[in-house]
Amino acid sequence: MILITGSSGLIGRAISDRIQQSGRKVRSFDIRDTPHHDIRNGEALQAALEGVEGIIHLAAVSRVVWAQRDPELAWATNVDALTGLLDSARLQPCPPWIVFASSREVYGEPLELPVPETAPLRPLNVYARSKVAGEQLIESAQKLGITANIARFSNVYGCIEDHADRVVPAFALAAAIGGSVRVEGADNMFDFTHIDDVARGLNLLVDATQAGHDLPPIHFVSGHGTTLRELADLAVRVSPRRVDCETHASRNYDVARFKGDPLLAAQRLGWKAEITIEQGFRQLTDHFRWGVKSGRALSG
Repeated sequence: MILITGSSGLIGRAISDRIQQSGRKVRSFDIRDTPHHDIRNGEALQAALEGVEGIIHLAAVSRVVWAQRDPELAWATNVDALTGLLDSARLQPCPPWIVFASSREVYGEPLELPVPETAPLRPLNVYARSKVAGEQLIESAQKLGITANIARFSNVYGCIEDHADRVVPAFALAAAIGGSVRVEGADNMFDFTHIDDVARGLNLLVDATQAGHDLPPIHFVSGHGTTLRELADLAVRVSPRRVDCETHASRNYDVARFKGDPLLAAQRLGWKAEITIEQGFRQLTDHFRWGVKSGRALSG
């Protein structure tokens, strides 16, 4: 049995499906399904750990802007709750292994591109600082004998049930139905990674962790950078309707440029991203067209 915290999120849904398709059992734990499954609820978490061989820990205040607005909640959810999870895991008769979801945000503004996993961690915002603290907790757990590994994700996209204000789904929805896109920092560049690639890579990391391998933090990134101007141009190009671009300055707590180095994932797990941003964006735009016709909507 594998416990997935944050199981109803974008990555949680995708990895849950993939693991179950391989014949393994999953136990879901997400506040979106029931308020009782709040990762800060130690009693509920203790019950969820019974009989579990491994944990994929995705539950978090997972948006930079949310963490900036409520730093106390972000820290309680992303750091304090992880401390409780690890303490509870160590008390199990057979302590479960753990895979921890981190973020490219831990690097802050990188000194060079592409960014390797060994680059210095220079968190720029509350969310990033909470993820650095989470990684430190995982490293401490490793020293105490728990098999634990860290995945660092970068701008994962690819599902119409994602949050409406995230940049790729927002742009793809505009491309599907027409409208305007808000470009906050036209020259800002990011490494967009499709959810299908991420789920495949995360599944490989789960297999390695389950087999007892202690690995360094690993990127699941495409290795290609796309500016927001290029993404907006793509929305205009693929849309059969008019798409207008509203250009604004960047938020002062956002990282402006990131492109990750995917080499370590290839060397240690045999993984590389296969879906280009243009392929993934066109696919997502098509899904939005079908979704609008069928009445499906974004989660907000």
